Amino acid sequence: MSDTHELHRELILPDGDILIHAGDSTYVGDPEKLADFIDWLSSQPHKHKVFIAGNHEVTLDKDLDEKYIARRFGMVGDFQAIRDFVSRHREGVHYLLDQEIEIDGLRIYGAPWQPSFGGWGFNRARGTHISEKWKKIPSGIDILVTHGPAYGKRDLLDTYERVGCLDLLREIEERIKPRVHVFGHIHNGYGVSESEGVVYINASSCGEDYTIRNKPIVYDLDAKVN
Repeated sequence: MSDTHELHRELILPDGDILIHAGDSTYVGDPEKLADFIDWLSSQPHKHKVFIAGNHEVTLDKDLDEKYIARRFGMVGDFQAIRDFVSRHREGVHYLLDQEIEIDGLRIYGAPWQPSFGGWGFNRARGTHISEKWKKIPSGIDILVTHGPAYGKRDLLDTYERVGCLDLLREIEERIKPRVHVFGHIHNGYGVSESEGVVYINASSCGEDYTIRNKPIVYDLDAKVN
């Protein structure tokens, strides 16, 4: 799932071993709303819960100036407290910020970035700046979780413009080669496709009207046996 935008309690979740949320759990990263999301996620019966931030979680982006957040989004405060709360260890709950975790033999990497637009969080300019983030991802990851899509992979707006990241696509196809790429961000792109041996899952729960339109996607991936 992804892009639940504070409507996570409306979801009916299927059974599974690993529950993944690919960012935008809130509208603007309100600390109370983030805390509610964490509480809800922690209460789910899945053995492991993995999540990342999205561009709407502006308070989790330590590079955004607090004065800018106050002026643009109307929130004031020291947001380090909510960053610490989200990052705090909880049994079975894993917040990934440019990090890898291994679960049941599966290597999972999470990163919240997307090409810059609209002055939101976790933005990086296309080209060198965002490539630096993608180059941190190790090769051979089984499940790659990013907030935004790769170019041409379920990234089509209703204006028929593709807005995915070409730099990410190059890294995926030429070096990382994950078995599965889970993302969201582009609500219209919900669904599953496959290309060059990679399964691309746009798990956006909300539609363009920011109401829950899409069911969580179930994908069966066998654990690797060494």
